[in-house]
Amino acid sequence: MKSTEIEEIRILRPDDWHLHLRDGIMLRTVLPDTAARFGRAIVMPNLKAPVTTVAAAQAYRQRILAALPEGMAFTPLMTLYLTEATTVEEIRAAKASGIVHAVKYYPAGATTNSENGVRDLRRVNAVLAAMEELDLPLLMHGEVTDPAVDVFDREAAFIDRHLLSLRRDFPGLRMVLEHVTTRAAVDFVQAAGPRTAATITAHHLLLNRNALFQGGIRPHHYCLPVLKREQHRQALLAAAISGSPQFFLGTDSAPHPRSAKESACGCAGIYTAHAAIELYAEVFAQANALDRLEGFASRHGPAFYGLPCNHDQTALRRETWTVPESMHSGEETIVPLRAGEQVFWRILRI
Repeated sequence: MKSTEIEEIRILRPDDWHLHLRDGIMLRTVLPDTAARFGRAIVMPNLKAPVTTVAAAQAYRQRILAALPEGMAFTPLMTLYLTEATTVEEIRAAKASGIVHAVKYYPAGATTNSENGVRDLRRVNAVLAAMEELDLPLLMHGEVTDPAVDVFDREAAFIDRHLLSLRRDFPGLRMVLEHVTTRAAVDFVQAAGPRTAATITAHHLLLNRNALFQGGIRPHHYCLPVLKREQHRQALLAAAISGSPQFFLGTDSAPHPRSAKESACGCAGIYTAHAAIELYAEVFAQANALDRLEGFASRHGPAFYGLPCNHDQTALRRETWTVPESMHSGEETIVPLRAGEQVFWRILRI
């Protein structure tokens, strides 16, 4: 049966392998959207005070669990923020903790709250060697911050300048190139072997860079890495529906207050958690690949991280609904992807 003829599907409950939950009021606002759709999520550590230690990860995890609405089941998978001051001892403590599942590399200045990121990867070689020894994955925001490099070329430059040598120098290190956006990234991951993987967002599967300028500047379509040309979106789509275990779901859902997005220097990030698995279903249905959604959303990520799949199921029905214009978060509002527009699949309670 063609995907266009399927009205309802059931898949193993999916997980989100790249998520921003923020903290405080924002955390309490956005967490229910994720918990309604995903069993687990790799939680990004780039808070205003970055999560650089196991103690900080434990404290953040407790705040997440305290914010979880009663009756919802959700497991946050914590990460540490890699800095040039990170020690091998902290990496060993992270592996022993049972709650820290990866370490996140941000190039200094690359994205939101990345000021404490790494400026010279050579300074963290000992830490990377320890991660390789302990089998603790490295998650990468794969862009260079060299001002001489065009913003649309920063991912490809990162691969050429850093990722090729990282893969060569640390062959046993599990690495995830986060939120890939280019054909070059897809090609690299496919050629790099089973210890290299990539997450793909719903918005990079749905939108190309024209979406930034439809009828004027569209700040709620601005993210980092920035949306790319249609040829790159097509490459991401082909990778997502390929069935390859090297590609899996990572929303990079990144809420910001409306005031921070609609400003003279707007923040990068798109909020998608409110309709995340529904948007992926839409993508896979349009590509006649609904039979491969479960692998991408529910199986490949756990396999790469060495975790069991979820046992419960999620049901999705082909049904049109309208996304609210905004969401309240304390005195602020969040504008979600497709605000005031339609989504064509709906998650069901089982």
